[in-house]
Amino acid sequence: MELLQEINERINSLVWGPYMLLILMGTGVFYTVKLRGFQLFGIKIWWSNTIMSVFRKKESRKSAAGISPLQAVSTALAGSVGTGNIVGVANAITLGGAGAVFWMWLAAFFGMATVFAENVLGIKYREKKNGSYCGGPMYYIEKGLGCRWLAVCFALICALASLGMGNMTQSNSVAGALKESFGVPVWISGAVLSVIVGVIIFGGISRISRLTEKLVPAMTGIYILGIMIVILVNIQSVPSAFLRIVSGAFDIRAVSGGFMGYGMAQAIKYGVSRGVFSNEAGLGTSPIVHCAAEANDPYEQGMWGIFQVFTDTIVLCTLMALCILVTGGDALGLDGIELCGYAFKSVTGEIGGIFMSVSIILFAFGTLVSWSYYGEKSLEYLTGGKFIRAYRIVYAAAAWLGCIMSLSLVWEISDTLNGLMAIPNLAALILLSGKVSGKELKATIGRLKQKSCRS
Repeated sequence: MELLQEINERINSLVWGPYMLLILMGTGVFYTVKLRGFQLFGIKIWWSNTIMSVFRKKESRKSAAGISPLQAVSTALAGSVGTGNIVGVANAITLGGAGAVFWMWLAAFFGMATVFAENVLGIKYREKKNGSYCGGPMYYIEKGLGCRWLAVCFALICALASLGMGNMTQSNSVAGALKESFGVPVWISGAVLSVIVGVIIFGGISRISRLTEKLVPAMTGIYILGIMIVILVNIQSVPSAFLRIVSGAFDIRAVSGGFMGYGMAQAIKYGVSRGVFSNEAGLGTSPIVHCAAEANDPYEQGMWGIFQVFTDTIVLCTLMALCILVTGGDALGLDGIELCGYAFKSVTGEIGGIFMSVSIILFAFGTLVSWSYYGEKSLEYLTGGKFIRAYRIVYAAAAWLGCIMSLSLVWEISDTLNGLMAIPNLAALILLSGKVSGKELKATIGRLKQKSCRS
């Protein structure tokens, strides 16, 4: 076990080291330049054709072959909006200071371009199997690059990661929150959670997407409402919180006898890494579910990816960061859930702890359900559709194990697997960049501009 832990630590230091983070950010910068800053300068277009299109019923339809774009982004958001939006933000501030939030923003800004490219390639290279769409990095790696072995590597890593980071670590968070706030024994939480997860995932993407379509708006709305109460009570501290974020991002002073710029280096390291962990831009997971959407235009589905990262990091992570900073919790030496819990308890008392637990339960459950689809489609790619029922049974059982086990090593290995997924995906994104931008993109933007003028 010690040998396994040592091997994992060495691999993890590489896949989440400074060079990998630079490549992740570099890919986003590359696509931002290639797309001429579309995530910023095209905000009116992608905003109108994503969340605002929900109010135009004809554009929210689905068919037997797929789910609606809204259901796709809801499922993708459920997969990425998890404990990283709560604990991840707290850890980033604790380890990298308030300035880490600025670098989370930057990672998200460039990540919007990365996810846009992932979704475009996903739709372009997807296939229809047994009446439903299948796609993701494994398909555009094989069909676009002609590199089957690299596609297999991605699918295998994703299938394994789904049982760890997507399942056991999330179910463990659910059980911990239920025990802490309501005194529910972990074995009972595990048994109930396992049954609920099994019922949902055996219904396939249709049942998963119907759940997330309702769960994501509800849990996001409740979460934002709770945070806004804390922020409004401490509204006088908001300007200073933003000032700390910006100044801390460029803090070049030496810390405790260390080298000049240590504070800035820590802010960059933890801001970028926690930002990527939160929104998963570049890891290749979200296009797997976006490819299930009934979308005729890959560029329009790419815009849903931009909206996904915007909501996940720019909105939710920012609000959590402000919640921590305006209450002064970051100066108390707390970390993780304790830090987030203090921010709420300082305003609402013990009910804040319950609110924190309920938020973690909902966020972790959404991730748990959505990641089953990522693992299932990866296994389907590897086996041609065999063993899917067996995988669903194993996935539901893993949710129970995650509740009752100590998962320190599982967390570490899962974190490594997440990073390993990015390597083949980023290689494909760079090499297939010519398929993302060009005449088709210009034509789509022109058409959507005309439609916006008419409406």
